[in-house]
Order: sequence, then structure tokens, then C-alpha cells
Amino acid sequence: MSATPPLREPRVDIPFSQIDPADIEGEVDALLAEAGAALDAIRELAEPPTYANTMGALERATEKLEFAVGLVGHLESVVTTDALREAYDTIQPKVSAFYAVIPLDAKLYAALQGFAESAEAKALDPERARLLAKTLDDFRRSGAELGEAEKKRLTELDVALAQVTTKFSQNVVDATAAWELVIDDASRLAGLPPSAVEAARARAEQKGVEGWRFTLQFPSMQPVLQYADDAALREEVWRAYNLRAGEGEFDNSTRIAEILRLRAEKAALLGYANFADLVLEDRMAKTGTAARAFVDDLCARSEAAATREGEELLAYRRELEGADAPELSPWDVGYYAEKLRRARYDFDEEALRPYFAADAVLEGMFELVHRLYGIRVQSVELESWHPSAQVFEILDEAGARLGVFHADLFPREEKRGGAWMNALLTGAAAQVGERLTPHVGLICGNISEAVGDKPALLTHREVETLFHEFGHLLHHLLTRVSVRSLAGTNVAWDFVELPSQIMENWCWERECLDLFAKHHETGETIPAELFDKMKAARTFRAASAMMRQLTFADVDLALHMDYDAARDGAVVPYARDRMARFAP
Repeated sequence: MSATPPLREPRVDIPFSQIDPADIEGEVDALLAEAGAALDAIRELAEPPTYANTMGALERATEKLEFAVGLVGHLESVVTTDALREAYDTIQPKVSAFYAVIPLDAKLYAALQGFAESAEAKALDPERARLLAKTLDDFRRSGAELGEAEKKRLTELDVALAQVTTKFSQNVVDATAAWELVIDDASRLAGLPPSAVEAARARAEQKGVEGWRFTLQFPSMQPVLQYADDAALREEVWRAYNLRAGEGEFDNSTRIAEILRLRAEKAALLGYANFADLVLEDRMAKTGTAARAFVDDLCARSEAAATREGEELLAYRRELEGADAPELSPWDVGYYAEKLRRARYDFDEEALRPYFAADAVLEGMFELVHRLYGIRVQSVELESWHPSAQVFEILDEAGARLGVFHADLFPREEKRGGAWMNALLTGAAAQVGERLTPHVGLICGNISEAVGDKPALLTHREVETLFHEFGHLLHHLLTRVSVRSLAGTNVAWDFVELPSQIMENWCWERECLDLFAKHHETGETIPAELFDKMKAARTFRAASAMMRQLTFADVDLALHMDYDAARDGAVVPYARDRMARFAP
């Protein structure tokens, strides 16, 4: 047993099994008190302000608290239990209130401004100069210059937003886990690839039921929408997925409206026309209006091609089924698009799956970054949060450890959906140019699991997802920035996707694929003919894919710039009407 409680000290070898939900509130309370005392020391400076006793002290003040709260929040998203969720929900309002008042503290702001006027501040190295400028700007944008009544209300808004957005996410996880469809009629599985049928059978066996079990996890849902001949089955799965947390016990509809209301009030309190302007001020777009102009321009460039793709898809359906075949419903699009892609390119994405065994993909990805950056990735015996999660370390050319990461790749009912990277610990250095202590990060996914005696066999899209998230992870683990809050992925938001985009593009390069894309039974690399088909089909329905992304951007901007509940009514119909231009 560690002498130090597991949440109280940032460390590389995190003792996950020692984290007891019953202890979380007490440990976080102690860290809140410790951080508060550190902030008090900055407020009550008796000596002239220096970097060490202002900016440096502010950086150090919350380091342990950030580690603990980030760790608890992560565990709540991947191995949630009732006790863990209760503990997280208990600490979150306290933590949100603590962070909300930091930039509103007049004495803290005065201490930072006092240091900014000093000769030392004007001679800072670029890292620390950026930290100073960014911190002062963040304080201003977060309400440091508001009156006391406005500051009090702003704190209330931040706490309320933290609570409602957390509950929103929890409802999505719970609604996803609550839904299942068990099929006992094999004829309804027509069209599904063998891998999807085998996986559905395995999921049923895991639950002790007969037949084939489908869930709303992506590896289960997506093959149904893409391959199932049974239109009623596709519709049932599509509706269940798109109505997650939209009705019943986990209904989030009112929470969406509440989030928008709170965000709008916060923006107005801080002097912005809308929430989009508040968020975008320190990004390239600067304003919601500029972002909308960009989105509208992309729409104008893409809409005609997307419309043409839609017409081609409907024409193809009628070519197959007759001139009186109905218009495409949303649950039809993926199904007929897959058929058209096969007809046009003679390419079946499932043909690639045998070449992408998950362990081999990881090994190939690690070999790629060894060749690119001279680093080595190897397994390491450290504890993780779940038996299926793996732990690796990254070493530099001299064999020194740069960081450690956890890889949790497969779906579970107690784990949120999607794929993501996160930092658990950012290394530190006393001075610029010194070697940093090791970083700790993670990648999570919900990719295809192993079935029977076969390894986990992935789609090419799942391989892209792994490479993408690993790009984010490398951004964190290879950082040499000595200022913690500027290190790794803590960069200008417009830049944060670049390393991940670079990494995923390697999945289309033959030289890279040959490192790992080998048939799990024969060891053969992808045949040239199949590779050429894959490349040829890469931009199939690209305009439709573009318009789908623009849907998210357009609706997001509309909700945060235009939507008025009193004028526009319920938020879900409003958003759905807004989306009509972009999708069936």
C-alpha cells in the first residue's frame, strides 16, 4: 500500500486499484485546501512580485488538484460505477467553483499585473512570456474586470454548466448501455458480413441469451446500417442510435436548452454578443460571424456536388429496385452507398479486415514512429484501470523514458463511446532546456473486439482512428515545453488537430501499411489490386461527408448565435429543421 493516498501525488505508476470512491471527496477536499493556501500566498505577497512567486506559483498551485480531478473524471468515463459517479458528481461543483473564482480574484489579478510591469517580466524567455500574456488575457476574458455581483453570478453559471454538461454526458453513456436488440431469426441478418454476425453471436453468449445481440456501440451498430438487407432492422437501429438520451429516463432535451441558456447568459455577462464570439475570440476565426462565413463558403463549394451524389445514390437504388423505388431514408444511405461503392470500385471494406489485426496495427504504428522520430515504444508492467487496457512506455534514442501511456481500445457498457486521447500527467522541468520528467497519457477507443479464436480484426477506418489518436498522444508525450499549462496539446486550438491528421495520413501509404497490414492467417501483405481499389475509393461521396461535417458546424453556430427559445420553440425541432438542408 502506498504511503501517499493515490490521488494526492502525481506519479507515473498510478495505483488505480487503490482509488476507492469512498475516499475521493476527502482527498479532493484536502487538495482544494492545499491549492487554496498556495493561492493565498500569491494574494498576500510581502515581497516584490517575481516570476517564481506569481506565475510560477500559480502554475504549481493547482498541479496536484488537476491530476486528481482529471484522473477521477477519466475513470468515471471508462469504468464508471454508481459509487464512482456519485463521488465525481459530489466533487465537481466544489472544483468548478474553485477554478471559476481564480480569474475573478482581484488580489491575484493585481499580483499578476504587478509582475507584468517588472523588468523581469519584460525579459522573460518565450515560453514564460507567452504564459504571462495568455494568463492575463484569460483572466480578462473570464471576468477579472467585472463588478462583484457579476463575478458572483459568473461563478454560479460555471458551476451550473459543469453539472449539467456532466449529466448530459452520463445520460448518453447510460442510454447507450441500456439499449440492446436480440434477434432470433437468422434471415434478418442477411447482408451482414460474417465478422458482424460472429460478433453479434458472441455478444449474445456473453449475456447468456440465444440468438444475435446488437448494441449501439459503433462496431455493432455500423455494420447493420452499412450492410443489413432488412430495412426495418436498419431503421430500428438508426432510430435507437439517433434517439439516444432523447426520450424517456435519460432524456437530454431540456438539458440542451439549459446549456444554451447558461452559455448565452455567461457570454452576455462577459460583454460578448453571443457564446460563439466568446469562444472564438482567441482562435483564428475571432468571431462567430467570421466562422459562419467560412462554413457558408464551404457549403457553397460543396453543396452542388453533395446534391449530385445524393441523386446518383437514389438513381442507383432505382436501377436496382425499379423506377418506383422510394426516396432514400436516413437509414438507407449507408446501405446503398456501400452497394454503389462496390459496384463502382469493386471494393469491399470488409476485404481489408483480415489484414488489420489490432496487435499488429499497434506494432506497425510503433515501428513507424521509431523510423520517423527515433523513439521506441514497448510494453511495460504497470497497473491500468481495466484488464483489457495495455500500458506502454516511450523511450528516446538513448533509452531514457519520455513517457508512459495506457491504451484502452475496446467497448464496454460502463465506458463512453467514441475515441479520444487525454493527458494524465505532464512532466516538468525546473528550467527551460532541462529534460522533463516523464509524461503520462492515454488513448481510448471503441473498436472491433476479438471474436472466438480470431484476433481483433479492424476496419481501415478503425486503423485510421487509432493512428489519429496516437498522433494526439505523441503531441503530449514528446513535448519539451517546460511550462505545464502550455505543454503538449495545450496549444492554440486551431493547431491541435495537426499532429493527429499527419499520423492518420500514413494509413494510406503503401510503405507504412506494409509494416503491419498482413493477413492474420497467411502473413501476406495487402494485394496490390486491393490496395489500388482502396485508394481509388478514398474520396467516394466526399462531398456528402463534407456536408455532414458542415451540418455540425452550422447547427452549432446557429444554436449559440441565433437560437431563442421564446421565439424558436423547442431546441430539438429547431436543430432538426436547420439540418434539413444538409441531410436526408
